[in-house]
Amino acid sequence: MTTNIVIAFDAYGTLLSTESIAQELASHFGKEKAGTLAALWRRIQLEYTWRYNSMQQYVPFSEITRNSLSHALAESGLSLEKAAIEKLMKAYDSLATFPDVPPALEAIAKMNDINAVVFSNGTDSMVGNSVNSSQDLGPHASVFKDIITVEEVRCFKPHPNVYYHLAEKVGKSRNAMGEIWLVSGNPFDVVGARAVGMQACWVDRAGSGWTDELFQGFTGRPTVVVKSLGEVVDAVKKLQAEAK
Repeated sequence: MTTNIVIAFDAYGTLLSTESIAQELASHFGKEKAGTLAALWRRIQLEYTWRYNSMQQYVPFSEITRNSLSHALAESGLSLEKAAIEKLMKAYDSLATFPDVPPALEAIAKMNDINAVVFSNGTDSMVGNSVNSSQDLGPHASVFKDIITVEEVRCFKPHPNVYYHLAEKVGKSRNAMGEIWLVSGNPFDVVGARAVGMQACWVDRAGSGWTDELFQGFTGRPTVVVKSLGEVVDAVKKLQAEAK
């Protein structure tokens, strides 16, 4: 009996692009300032999750997203009206996908040996809305067998408990972490998964190459690197076959 390959797709930065957020910001501040502000917002958003992990505290990702926007605006010497901030927050429910996502998911939909799930730092509501209601991702929602977030475990990637929570949700024990694949465009997520023994596929769309040196050696690097989501399944299946 063939065992399905479990592949967990990160949401933000892997399936979903924040480019639409930058476009919304550009309507207020112009394209150049918007790009800088969007990058700062994302950096602070992630930094907040890591700080909460370090302090062993938790607030929902939606609250972190709002507060990190306020921080980014203040640090940039900019401001927005409350209505504009609410519009930006709502935009997180309908983020566009990266261009390579729809065709990759269409291909996966035709495969019977892939157990695909979404695995995200976001809240159940945020990610559920993005997967099921967004114009780009909604038509492919049925590809995913589950939407798994950190809301129940109350910590963020790359905390080990987040990846153990994923394993539990896909029916794997902690002794079988190596049977689960993470697909992510975020190096910190890849390193977190590798640290608990998972396999990880890093999506290097920019072609910049792996530069994260937190952990040295093979376990500090992705199992495989691809340049687009369409390469993921073939790369995973090839390595699975070689391991047998």
